[in-house]
Amino acid sequence: MQVSPFSLIIFDCDGVLIDSEIISARMLIAALAERGVSIDLAYVARHFLGRSYPVVMQTIRKDFGLDLPARFEDDYREALFEGFRDGLQVIPHVRDVLERLEQDWCVATSSSRPRAEMSLKLVGLWPLIEDRLFTASEVSRGKPAPDLFLHAAARRGAAPAQCLVIEDSLTGVEAGLNAGMEVWRFTGGSHMQEVPPEPPQARPQLRFATFEQFFQISPALRRRP
Repeated sequence: MQVSPFSLIIFDCDGVLIDSEIISARMLIAALAERGVSIDLAYVARHFLGRSYPVVMQTIRKDFGLDLPARFEDDYREALFEGFRDGLQVIPHVRDVLERLEQDWCVATSSSRPRAEMSLKLVGLWPLIEDRLFTASEVSRGKPAPDLFLHAAARRGAAPAQCLVIEDSLTGVEAGLNAGMEVWRFTGGSHMQEVPPEPPQARPQLRFATFEQFFQISPALRRRP
């Protein structure tokens, strides 16, 4: 019988549990285009994936010299929520994995709590998660700083060295490694049609493209009957 080295599994949300990143990227590209800023999916993947909204706004200000009006965030989120209602889906096989995990688990996301709750409720995952959710608003520094993952681990009573992080973004991978945790990178989201190169500081211990393989990779993670 295999014994898992992990006492806590920490999942990112967007692009890992829910297939939201492609919707978010397209909505942001369209919203910025209306204000004369032209970016593409590759730019979004390089600069925005896994980062909080304030960091995204700082990058736009730095790269394009544009200070977006205060109303921009509200308008963007309103359009995004409508896009989510029309097309947001759970990543295939995620529910099965969450329901069958042997170890404790939680979710740590750069999204705001209202957006994360709304998204998870839309796809029906919220009843599984609820008090397992931690967001970047609870720490002083977002990813790639380790703060959010360390905060989640502390709240769940797990030592960092005994935590496994499941991430899709390079920013998130780097954050998990900075926290002293093992990181598996999920590359099966719709936004990952092209997987960008991984710099040395963001190279995970393992990569996988479907949650159908999750328990095949480590059978000890599956709850025993």
